[in-house]
Amino acid sequence: MFEGITTSIELQLSLLLFVALAGYIIAQKINQSAIVWEILLGIAIGPSLLGLITYTESVQSFAQLGAVVLLFVIGLEFKIKDVFNIKYGIIALIGVIIPWIGGYFLAEFFGFNFISSVFVGTALTATSIAITANVLREMGKLQTEAAKAIIGAAVIDDVFGLLVLSFSMQIVNDSVSFFPLILIIIEAVIFLVLGAYIGYAYLSKLIEKFDTTKLAERYPETVFIFAMMIAFCYAMIAELIGLSAIVGAFLAGVSLSTVIIRRGKNFKEGAEYLQIIFASIFFVSLGVLADFHTLTLQILWFLVSLTIVAFITKIIGCYIGARIGRMTHKNSLAVGMGMVPRGEVAMIVALIGLNSGFIRQDIYVSLILMSLLTTVLVPFILRYYMKAEKNLVE
Repeated sequence: MFEGITTSIELQLSLLLFVALAGYIIAQKINQSAIVWEILLGIAIGPSLLGLITYTESVQSFAQLGAVVLLFVIGLEFKIKDVFNIKYGIIALIGVIIPWIGGYFLAEFFGFNFISSVFVGTALTATSIAITANVLREMGKLQTEAAKAIIGAAVIDDVFGLLVLSFSMQIVNDSVSFFPLILIIIEAVIFLVLGAYIGYAYLSKLIEKFDTTKLAERYPETVFIFAMMIAFCYAMIAELIGLSAIVGAFLAGVSLSTVIIRRGKNFKEGAEYLQIIFASIFFVSLGVLADFHTLTLQILWFLVSLTIVAFITKIIGCYIGARIGRMTHKNSLAVGMGMVPRGEVAMIVALIGLNSGFIRQDIYVSLILMSLLTTVLVPFILRYYMKAEKNLVE
């Protein structure tokens, strides 16, 4: 009976939220980002230290839900013109090419075979905006030029990352074909453009019209339900075509950002409360996912080198792209640092590589921990840098 209680979803959620609350308390005491402490405390209660909770299927589901809701809420603070910009595409492109090359040659240097090296490079191309976007949101910096470039480039980066993953799979299978790559590009572009247009031109108006109905007057919460239905629908479509669900959720948020509610419950406020709960679970779960017991001395050196290369190549690649887009030196550096976190995107690539037999368990662990380290360290660095550089362009 007691064993059943310890593995129950209710206990897991209670513990995850308790840890998240503790993270907020510590962050407030030392004036740091709550995200970092949620992740660090997740490491503490996970397999690496106390072993109180593991990354079960239920924890994974709640974490994914948190990431989707978080990006929907962040998307509500942007306008479509803030996201679709040619210079953001340049940042994303160069920010994918240089890390891929760096990761490949690093793996080759450590003696890994060609297939493993290709997948290490592929994992380094990823960018996860969930962490960076929330840090910028905490600091009230979401409307700066640097923040808009980070968010816009990260959305496009997800498309490029999908192309790189597909291309890498073809390389290791010795069956390179450009038709699947072209198909991926077409699907992604159609979804992003058509999704933004339908959301902005029709769905946002539909919600405002729904807000005037007798149903919304009697049950104001139905407006919130309607909006969240659209968010999860966009997330589902994004996953169906191979993009990250969080990109779909973010696109839904951007599309509905201009909606004005007069009678029903404000869905933006409702989504904010939902995000507080499930995004906290997402951040804690990133720490739970790590297991430092799997590290050996040899793989530890690879992990350190991989993390350094992950930082340097992303910063350089995105910095160059931002400078080509005529951004200032300080803003370009902020963009580079903001694009460093690999988060769950690189973890998914690593899992695909492991399940397909392209990489070994030790490489998989290194990629997971690299993703975690880039995710944990960037909030510290970004907060310090953006506070030091008061003259970042608004």
